Amino acid sequence: MQLSAPTPAPSLRARLRAAACVLLATGAPVMAHAESATPAWQFDATGLGYTEKARTSIFEPVARISRLFADGQSLSAEGTLDVMTGASPSGAQPTSQVVTTTSSSGNASTSTVNTVPTKPFHDFRKALELDWVLPIGLFTLSSGGHVSRERDYGSVGWHGQGSLDLDHHLSTVSLGGGVNHDEVFPMGGTPMGLEPVTAHRILTTGHDRKTVTDAMIGISRVLTRRWLFGLNGERVHEEGYLTEPYKILSVVSVLNTPDSLGVPLAGRERTENRPARRNRTDVLASSVYHLQDDVLYTTYRYYWDDWGVKSHTVDIKYRTDLPEHDWLQPHLRFYTQTPADFFTFGIRDGEPPPKYASSDFRLGPLHSVSLGLMYGCPVPKSPGEFTVRGEYMRQWGDGHPAGAIGAQQGVDLFPPLDTFTLVAGYSVQF
Repeated sequence: MQLSAPTPAPSLRARLRAAACVLLATGAPVMAHAESATPAWQFDATGLGYTEKARTSIFEPVARISRLFADGQSLSAEGTLDVMTGASPSGAQPTSQVVTTTSSSGNASTSTVNTVPTKPFHDFRKALELDWVLPIGLFTLSSGGHVSRERDYGSVGWHGQGSLDLDHHLSTVSLGGGVNHDEVFPMGGTPMGLEPVTAHRILTTGHDRKTVTDAMIGISRVLTRRWLFGLNGERVHEEGYLTEPYKILSVVSVLNTPDSLGVPLAGRERTENRPARRNRTDVLASSVYHLQDDVLYTTYRYYWDDWGVKSHTVDIKYRTDLPEHDWLQPHLRFYTQTPADFFTFGIRDGEPPPKYASSDFRLGPLHSVSLGLMYGCPVPKSPGEFTVRGEYMRQWGDGHPAGAIGAQQGVDLFPPLDTFTLVAGYSVQF
C-alpha cells in the first residue's frame, strides 16, 4: 500500500542542469540549484570501507552539512576521518628466495617467496573542508578551503572557481584554481635520497615543505535536448619534498652464478629519491546523455607530466530508474599508464646510483580495470535517500621487463592486486 503520493521525477532540463555540475567539478562537491529555491538545510553522510588483499585497509566516515538559501547561495562544512591500517609495499622487489630487508625507518622484515615485500603501518587522518557558493546573475562564484592532519603529514589549502552561463544557459565557461601548503615530517626524520638504508643520513628532523598550485579551465555545452558535453583542462605544479620517505630500493647482485644473479642483496637497500618539482597536466572530456528513462555518463581523461608518466582513463556509468524511485548505476573503468622516467625494479650492485630512482608501483607501468554497482532508494516512511556502492578493482603491471636479469626473470616483479570498496551514504534536506 502506498502511504504517500509519489515524488515527481526530475525534468530532463533539471537533470541536465545537475549533470553540468559533474562536468565542471574540480573536486569539491557542488550542488545544483533549482529555478526557485526554498531555504533549507542538507545533510550528507557516507561511510567508506576499502581493502587490498593482504595489504591496506581503510575506514572513512564523512559528514557534510549545508545551508541552502533562497537566492541559490550555499555554505557547507565537511568533516572526514580516515583510519588506515595494514601493510604497504616497501619498494623492495619480489624474489624467489626468502630475503630480510630493512626499511628506511630501521625496521627489519622478512619477505615471503614470490610476494611483494611490505611493511606494516597505521595512521589516522582528520580533515575539515568549508565551501561557499554564490550565484550573481549569470555568474556563479565558489570558494573554499581545507585543513588536514595525520601522523606524519599536514595540509592546508584554498580553492576558488567562477562560472559564467552564456547563450541562454546553453553554455557554461569556468575558470578556477587553488593552492595547497603541505608539510611532511616522517617518523625518525627525512632520509637523504639514495643512501644505504642501514646507514642513511638524516636530511632534517623538522618539517619538509611542499607547495601545490593548480589552475583549471572548462566549458560545458548543451548540444541537444538530451546531450550535454564538457571539456576541462587542468595544470598542477608541485614543488618541494616529493619523495616518499619510507620507500626503499633493492640492490640486486650481478654475480653471474645461478644462485646469485638478480637476487636482492639483504642489508644493501637504498632509500628512494624523486625530483623536487613536478608539472602535471590533464584534459578531461565528459558526456551526459539522457535516454528515454536512463542516463549514460562517459568520460575520457588524458594525463601527462614531466616525470614521464602518461595515462589514459575511460569511465562509464549507466543510471537506470527502477519502480518506487529506486535506481541502479553500474560502473566500468579502464586505466593504463606508462612508468616514470626514473622508475626501476632495482639498482644493480656496483653501478653508481642514478640521480633519481623509485620502485613505487604507483609510478610504474600500471593498468587497472574497475567494476562497480551503485543502488539508491528513498528511505521508507522518512525523508532522504540512501545509497550503497560496491567496487572491485584489478590492478597489474609489466612484471617481466626486458632488462630483468637472473632471478628477476623467474618472478612477477609487478604482481596483480585486488581491491574492494564499499560505500554507504545517506542524504536528506530538512
